[in-house]
Amino acid sequence: MNRRYNRDIHHRQSIRLKDYDYSQAGAYFVTIVTHERKVLFGDVVDDEMQLNETGQLVVDVWEWLAARHSYVELDSFVVMPNHLHGIIVMDDPRRGDSRIAPTKHKSLGRLIGMVKTVTTKQINLAQGTPGQRLWQRNYYERVIRNDEEWNRVREYIAANPTQWEFDVENPYATS
Repeated sequence: MNRRYNRDIHHRQSIRLKDYDYSQAGAYFVTIVTHERKVLFGDVVDDEMQLNETGQLVVDVWEWLAARHSYVELDSFVVMPNHLHGIIVMDDPRRGDSRIAPTKHKSLGRLIGMVKTVTTKQINLAQGTPGQRLWQRNYYERVIRNDEEWNRVREYIAANPTQWEFDVENPYATS
């Protein structure tokens, strides 16, 4: 590996918005990619994603996130052969019963960290590969700012399997 590349990988500039509170209510488009873009979660067949057991486990953990945190809702998402695209919606913690003191949300980063940790542990346990890395160190996020953007992201997620042949995350993509 190129020594310069190896050193720079830990000094990359953050893609997060400066001074933005990622625990506040809002909709967030996220992409999480496997370590070294390894294809682990199934295959795209006839423009449809066919999950294997590992891919289904990722779906289960993604859905568990909303079941565990009442302020988290999941919108469109798709697990692809080596990545996940999804929309996470975090509600306002002050909404609901006014007799209950509002609690601070976990940040988007903490929520994604939970998904990565739980999936990694469960998959490594199931495959007998303790300590194996599953995910890349970081993740991509975008704050969804309006309904038009939200609809574009939903369309992108829904169409993702049909674009797998050309996807930048596909290690076998046709350029």
